[in-house]
Amino acid sequence: MIAIGNDHTGLELKRAVIEELTELGLEYLDLGTNATGSCDYPVQGELAARAVADGRCELGIVICGTGVGIGLAANKVQGIRCAMVSEVYSAMMARRHNDANMLALGARVLGTEYAKLIVRSFVTARFEGERHARRVDQIKDIEAREARK
Repeated sequence: MIAIGNDHTGLELKRAVIEELTELGLEYLDLGTNATGSCDYPVQGELAARAVADGRCELGIVICGTGVGIGLAANKVQGIRCAMVSEVYSAMMARRHNDANMLALGARVLGTEYAKLIVRSFVTARFEGERHARRVDQIKDIEAREARK
């Protein structure tokens, strides 16, 4: 299951992402927004991130105007490694090498079809482990130390 969160600027792109996930046969949890009125991206980013962090969803995708703000908000949730990317290669490598469990997209900076390619590359890539696992563990250690402060 893939958590999806978006602000008002990401509503149209979210619909395209849902189409792509459906085409891939993947289930999703739509955490909104589904309204066109202005809303705050940190709220939606946290909702999706919590669904990943608590295990309800394996991965998450969040969308705002640039992908930056909502990705930053998602990354504040312990256990989240949200990659803010705008091209296919980084999305794939975020999964393969960084074990990213969330993807942040920018509705105002990506074309719909290209965003769907990014999503496809992210959700179909798998973590390679080995030397990359050591580095992901180092990231987790930083997070754990920060949580103890």
